[in-house]
Amino acid sequence: MVDYLIVGSGLAGIAFAETALQRKKSVFVIDAASSNSSQVAAGLYNPVILKRFSPLWQAQQQLDLLHSFYQTLESKLDCKFDFKLPTLRKFASIEEQNNWFVASDKYGLNAFLAPELVSRKYNGIDSPFDYGLVKQAGYVNVALLLEQYKKYLIQNGSYSRESFDYNVLVSYPDSIAYKNHSARHIIFAEGFGLRANPYFNTLPLDGTKGELLIIKAPQLDLDVIVNTNIFILPLGNNLFKVGATYNWTDKTDSPTEEGKLELITRLNEIIHCEFEIVSHLAGVRPTVKDRKPLLGTHGEYPLFHILNGLGTRGVMLGPSMAKMLFENIELNIPLFAEIDIKRFDRKK
Repeated sequence: MVDYLIVGSGLAGIAFAETALQRKKSVFVIDAASSNSSQVAAGLYNPVILKRFSPLWQAQQQLDLLHSFYQTLESKLDCKFDFKLPTLRKFASIEEQNNWFVASDKYGLNAFLAPELVSRKYNGIDSPFDYGLVKQAGYVNVALLLEQYKKYLIQNGSYSRESFDYNVLVSYPDSIAYKNHSARHIIFAEGFGLRANPYFNTLPLDGTKGELLIIKAPQLDLDVIVNTNIFILPLGNNLFKVGATYNWTDKTDSPTEEGKLELITRLNEIIHCEFEIVSHLAGVRPTVKDRKPLLGTHGEYPLFHILNGLGTRGVMLGPSMAKMLFENIELNIPLFAEIDIKRFDRKK
């Protein structure tokens, strides 16, 4: 018997697995083999919603835990995937500059938004209105992290790739059983695949499709993340990740010509150098209408728990949400009302 059977091996699933392992608990991870947006995630982290110049909930706490969490994993896996990289918000007008100045002076934002404009010129990008610097930003190479962590789980006999069959899950008073597995608790972290989960599929999880491009642009001189209505992330070797689109109707994870055209159009509005499309990726993000994660325990099955709805900020939310859920289960520390799935019971 293990302490935790975890369904899902994206950012949410591995964040909980590692949180439990660091606290001397045993785990077994089943890759739900459902839509896994983590595989194509941009991996960006920054503490501000740049579209509205507003702070994220518990941003500093999330960032502090993020770095210690991923640094521990880097040592454990002997692999580098957390990269602190400045993020520059490219301004399109004097009005945007003024909005930045106002925001950078506000409590809760002044720790993250530098008040001075960045006037550096990058080859391949016109920036007549300069940039604003977002502090404490960067990105995680999510694909590499997931690949290496799954190898670690496999080496320890703690991983299986299979479709999860909810019909053979059995709940006992003090344990759960699934095929030849038994555990003290089960954690559902299936991402958008939650919609097939009969225990939690009444929760208002929606899917927001996102598409990304990997481009090669030798003339684009960029060593920072640039953010406008899309982002441009340097990967090295003249490669850049460009994204992302937001589609609320298409729930497939197949790249589309429409998505590619949208990204190319927006990219051409920012850069003025030639580029080649190397790859085109797509995934369905697990998003919630109130933009808060889904954490908690099933009302009728006290050993069934959920960690989902991390949306576009999985690398930031994953470690902190996993810690909160673990402490709720093991130490009975209450979850914040904003993230507890009980918030939807109150709305009925």
